[in-house]
Amino acid sequence: MEKEYQKNKKIDTDQSRENDLGTKPVGKLLFSLALPAITAQIVNVLYNMVDRIYIGHIPVIGAQALTGVGVTMPIIMLISAFAALVSMGGAPRASIMMGKGQKATAQQILGNCMTALIIAAAILTAVVLLFGRDLLLMFGASENTIEYAWAYMAVYAWGTVFVQISLGMNAFITAQGFSKISMLTVVIGAVCNIILDPIFIFGLNLGVRGAALATIISQAVSAVWVIRFLTGKKTYLRICPENLWIKPKVFFPCMALGLSPFIMQSTESILFVCFNSSLLKYGGDMAVGAMTILTSIMQFAMLPLQGLTQGAQPITSFNYGAQNKERVKKCFYLLLRSSLIYSGALWILVLLFPNVFAGIFATDAELVATTVHAMRIYMAASLILGVQIACQQTFISMGNAKTSVFLALLRKVILLIPLIYILPQLLSNKVDAVFMAEPVADIIAVSVTATLFFRSFRKYLYTL
Repeated sequence: MEKEYQKNKKIDTDQSRENDLGTKPVGKLLFSLALPAITAQIVNVLYNMVDRIYIGHIPVIGAQALTGVGVTMPIIMLISAFAALVSMGGAPRASIMMGKGQKATAQQILGNCMTALIIAAAILTAVVLLFGRDLLLMFGASENTIEYAWAYMAVYAWGTVFVQISLGMNAFITAQGFSKISMLTVVIGAVCNIILDPIFIFGLNLGVRGAALATIISQAVSAVWVIRFLTGKKTYLRICPENLWIKPKVFFPCMALGLSPFIMQSTESILFVCFNSSLLKYGGDMAVGAMTILTSIMQFAMLPLQGLTQGAQPITSFNYGAQNKERVKKCFYLLLRSSLIYSGALWILVLLFPNVFAGIFATDAELVATTVHAMRIYMAASLILGVQIACQQTFISMGNAKTSVFLALLRKVILLIPLIYILPQLLSNKVDAVFMAEPVADIIAVSVTATLFFRSFRKYLYTL
């Protein structure tokens, strides 16, 4: 029995070393994991943009169809948030268990999360099919755009299970250190979508429904790729039938840890409504247009930071589980420096060349001028965003569910949403006040996050 245990332990150790999470120099490891993650993030955003470009070029109805599909984004973001609820809690815990040498527990987490994603997909599909039209109207669809919005969403809903599996289970590939395989999951789906879009939209004359069909087929291909890898020979953690039955003591801690990324993603839909409704009230369509551009700029700007944190997560979690505090410290401080350098460079570029950023998305002189003015307010505190992201994501990587949930609620729910409505009552320029809610919330949230993190970081490492 002892002999068999030592044999299994050696196999586990050897396979862990193959991923280099516990041995390779932290700097090389972080960037080798982060670069594919950043590439995947950029590809994902680009293929969503290509999707909209095709829709916008549908003869006669292109503009209305594009607006209608745009209204579906809050619902699609909510669907993605449920994938994050399961996977972004399960993946770090699986990495921690790998670091502890508890492969069986890590595989139980993987199996439990797989089942949870399928259950979530079934519930979300039913909700969207039953109430999706009403939700679209609530999120801003008009009589002119609702038919296009619903045509897209009614098809997309049937592919929810593929979205959940491809997004959710791909996190477990990254968590094992297979960042290139994780990147290919996104790239394969993107290439399929770009190829299928014109065929379905124009060739088969399916219009908006064709775009949705191309998307769910592409997600299905990605989902098959993910499952094939996680049931194959190269993976360290494998999907096994005996682990698919959900066990509360295994799964509930994953849910608790996943609440933070779930809140961060799901509240984007609420913020979308809050910002736009306030700006429409005080500044009209021009202010809303500026906000749309700022959101797009921030979405692109945050991709490298998200990639860095994805690269750091398996390193931090694995070594925290392995009780290697020096590697945990090295990884965090490298992540912090890298994030600060990037956010600082972004801040300088925005201050010096706002016209360049605004001009990428608009040619109308008035809209560009409005956006430039708003950008300097809205992104005034982007310099320190690196601190917020590095600290908050490290809390998640170390399995600290309570603090990570609080910090996720703090910035968006506790601070930003109320400030969107409070500041216009205090300042004479109502539009500027709405945009100012973002940097004010950032400064307070970063201050609280950094204070909590650096007070508790030594304590967490001391317990190792």
